[in-house]
Amino acid sequence: MLRGIANGATDVFIFLLARSQHCKPLLAFSSLWNEVKDGNFLQHSRYTTDIKSKVENKRTVENLYRLSVDIKRIQRLKEWVLFQDVAYVQEIANTLQKMGADETTIANILERCPEAILRTPAEINSQRDLWKSVCQNEKQLIKLIEQFPVSFFTVDHHENQKSNVQFFQELGLKNNIISRFFTSAPDIFYKPVEKNKDVIETLQRMYLNLGGSNANMKIWLLKLLSQNPFVLLSTSTAFKENLEFLQKKDFTDAEVLQLLSRLKGFIFQLSPSTMQKSMFFSKDVFKCTDQELKKLVLKCPALLYYSVSVLEERLKGLLKEGISVEQIKETPMVLELTTQIVQYRIKKLAALGYNIKNGTLESLNGTKKDFEATYCKIQAKRERPIFNPVAPLD
Repeated sequence: MLRGIANGATDVFIFLLARSQHCKPLLAFSSLWNEVKDGNFLQHSRYTTDIKSKVENKRTVENLYRLSVDIKRIQRLKEWVLFQDVAYVQEIANTLQKMGADETTIANILERCPEAILRTPAEINSQRDLWKSVCQNEKQLIKLIEQFPVSFFTVDHHENQKSNVQFFQELGLKNNIISRFFTSAPDIFYKPVEKNKDVIETLQRMYLNLGGSNANMKIWLLKLLSQNPFVLLSTSTAFKENLEFLQKKDFTDAEVLQLLSRLKGFIFQLSPSTMQKSMFFSKDVFKCTDQELKKLVLKCPALLYYSVSVLEERLKGLLKEGISVEQIKETPMVLELTTQIVQYRIKKLAALGYNIKNGTLESLNGTKKDFEATYCKIQAKRERPIFNPVAPLD
């Protein structure tokens, strides 16, 4: 019996060693020998048996090879796909080709999402028709598929996807927004449409309860969804808890509505405890009262949204540049910018001779476009020649 176990160990070792020829030989040999010597091979025997029983589908590999797909990449990342008895390599390739994909694009898609070849032609045709209904043309569609192949080839929730697309269209969302949802927030389509409807109804009630008007509700809602579709993954409990927290902090209904709009609904991805910590940190840094803190938050919602670690990092970055806490308190919106962006903008302004330490931080604020406009104004002011009325004309 012992001799049989020993012979079995030898067989396992020889098999593992044969498999290791694709790795660095000396390293693999040493590692495998230690496993056999210590008896650890018994822990992996089931795994090696599984691998031994799996054989790559020769036809699948050959079809992928003809399409110039990097087989080694698939073997390294998702080898299990190649073990499947049934695959639709050529059919999927033909469908993509009909949509306008060239050979390079098809190879790129299948390398990034090899499980696509396990989808039936019928499933892919249905998915193509659904995505095409919200895309301008097939050229845009194939571009989206190449960028986000996993989202496209996730067909398990097709009926939910279809129902949700119809619901969003009836709600008034434009097709280009819905197509962006497919790629940026695909999970919202996997849920039953009834759950998304419940979230929308909750948001509508909340908006009206906070003093919003029926006339503006649809515009507010569509803007909120287009800016942050992830709000649909929140729950009514999160809505209620976060709103109650803000109201306990003496924010009026109008101010809460203002925060919801400025934070683009991201407030629902927070919790009362995280908001409390961020506000306590800001109050301690700026040495202000509760009312002063409330004004600062309304001026800069980032004080409510960003975690303590993020706020602390950005504050340190500003102080390192010689900016005072008082300056930051006067223009807290500067905390919405990353440390790298602030450093870049300070450096650009310094090249014009503008000393941020002695001026306002307003020049640092805003989007990239806003800053470029500010920079051009300062540059023009610095370079404008002084007119001397008594100087002789050239």
